[in-house]
Amino acid sequence: MSAVARRSRLVTLAGLALGPVLVLGIFFVLPVSGMLARGLWPDGSFDRGGVVDVLGRPRTGRVVWFTVWSASAATAVAVLLGLPAAYALHRLEFPLRRVVRALLLVPFVLPTVVVGVAFRQLLGEAGPLGFLGLDGSAIAIVAGLVFFNVAVVIRTVGAAWETLDPRPGEAAAALGARPAQVFRTVTFPALRPAIVSAAIVVFLFCATAFGVVLTLGGLRYSSVETEIYLLTTNLLDLPAAAALSIVQLVAVTLLLVLAGRLRAVPDATVSRVASHARRPRRSDAPQLAATSLLLLLVAAPIATLVLGSLRVEGAWSLDNYRALQTTGSRQALLVPVTDALGYSLRTAVDASWMSLTMGLLVALVVTRRSHGRAERRLRGTLDGFFMLPLGVSAVTLGFGFLITLDRPPVDLRDSALLVPIAQALVALPLVVRTIVPVLAGIDDRQRQAAASLGAGPLRTLMTVDLPVVWKPLLAAAGFAFAVSLGEFGATSFLAREERPTVPVVIFRLIGHPGAMNYGMALAASVVLAATTATVMLAVERLRIPSVGAF
Repeated sequence: MSAVARRSRLVTLAGLALGPVLVLGIFFVLPVSGMLARGLWPDGSFDRGGVVDVLGRPRTGRVVWFTVWSASAATAVAVLLGLPAAYALHRLEFPLRRVVRALLLVPFVLPTVVVGVAFRQLLGEAGPLGFLGLDGSAIAIVAGLVFFNVAVVIRTVGAAWETLDPRPGEAAAALGARPAQVFRTVTFPALRPAIVSAAIVVFLFCATAFGVVLTLGGLRYSSVETEIYLLTTNLLDLPAAAALSIVQLVAVTLLLVLAGRLRAVPDATVSRVASHARRPRRSDAPQLAATSLLLLLVAAPIATLVLGSLRVEGAWSLDNYRALQTTGSRQALLVPVTDALGYSLRTAVDASWMSLTMGLLVALVVTRRSHGRAERRLRGTLDGFFMLPLGVSAVTLGFGFLITLDRPPVDLRDSALLVPIAQALVALPLVVRTIVPVLAGIDDRQRQAAASLGAGPLRTLMTVDLPVVWKPLLAAAGFAFAVSLGEFGATSFLAREERPTVPVVIFRLIGHPGAMNYGMALAASVVLAATTATVMLAVERLRIPSVGAF
């Protein structure tokens, strides 16, 4: 390719990426940098001593240690529970397999506040497991994190297991190797990149969890994410919040880079082919039993939540759901929960089309075939740039919106778009990672053939790409919608009291005393969980391994 053609391709690539880059620059880089600048340059000059002082505080050390410890423990348990389920749900064919797979995916998109309320109901003094005395403990937090993230292991490892050639394992078994030996010597080496990548992503999600830790840990336990929230809202200690945000950003960025490299490592020893699920054998009984146990563990908090929402003063009743049309006892809310639900749904629709539009543009930019090292590096840089929202606390993003988008030319303090824009940025990485693998798998020669027949870029996109990508687009829209419904970190800063979202309302209700308020929180949690579950069941019917795309 000539130098002129290469420059023309680079200019075209830059033009396609200009819109998403500007959006991310204005609504992500500007707020985050504004938040950091407010904390690190309080008087117009860099306060290095303040940063060192914050990082040297005993409480900072305890917060960082608890974050690392809880995330590591939850990751280990999630991997141990997720591997047998990944095998059973992606390599075996049995009745209701797709339903079970969808049910085990639902926790990943449940609002974090709902997960926290469900575990409080399960482990509280009046709950079925109250006798264990785990309410408000570190173990409860780890259990909530495992519940929330085990789906990542199932989908990521399961997607790799589906494409694993079964013949090497069958040959080893024919030579006398036991199932455990086959797994250790043949299967595990082939799955190691997917397992490690899944573990890194789970650790990332656990370390940046907000609603689960805030709801279950209260003031006794604090992660980096919740500490940033407390420092910002309660103590107004912006230097400390900025210092922790930098630590979190660096750590998460390194984890994302590592996970990306592991995804790119091909398995040179084991071939991968499309494989079909088979009927279970007697040797598959342990994996099926482990999957059944995991399903029960996932169902227990949700079932307890539903049953708790139907009990009022020891009797079965729908009063908690009827009360959703009120503002609670002692005027706990400014608007009824039903109004908040309507606002949440409208916000989720706006956030979905925003993240889907930008995510599709990003995916088109980063998946086109590169000609030359410069173009390849540019695409790789853009791909990493659009993953940045994963590396920054949603709390930092929300507070950054408040302090930077409050003056012309970008004054959105009173705009109804403020919350959906923030939620769209949170959902953007998931949308991109859902669409990119599908677009990258399209043979570029099909596009070249269409172009040689006279089709322009738009016609090529409609005839070659769209028939393949429309299902992933619907799946990405479903994920974005569910993520928006449950987003709490940034929304907790941005939602106005007269226009709250349901997660914000739930958190306010459990913070106000009174049996009526708590019952309303349970009922609202059930409604929100049912909505997200319905969306995820619809996504599962599309048979798109979206979570595995991470």
